[in-house]
Amino acid sequence: MPAYPIIALALVVSAVSVRLILGAVARRRGRPLPVMPTLVTGLVLVVLTLVFDNLMIGVGLYGYPAEQLLGVRIGLVPLEDLSYPIATAALLPAVWHLAGGDRD
Repeated sequence: MPAYPIIALALVVSAVSVRLILGAVARRRGRPLPVMPTLVTGLVLVVLTLVFDNLMIGVGLYGYPAEQLLGVRIGLVPLEDLSYPIATAALLPAVWHLAGGDRD
């Protein structure tokens, strides 16, 4: 199996696992994690990644070796590239919530 899908899968599985643990901690503290910030963050980050990665790949700033990818692309962006914003979206709102960043 190519390297990038393995790395992407490991990153997303790790992030979601930590998110689930943080969700359990938040519920025990009586402040369950809201879902909407995660969805909004994920949508915004995926859209931004698709736009800017397509631009950067298109002008030749970087590329990926084809033999290390699954081959599924959205425009010029390999599917594996979306693991970073998905992992960030899973973790960032949970960490922010537990750190008290959403309190008045």
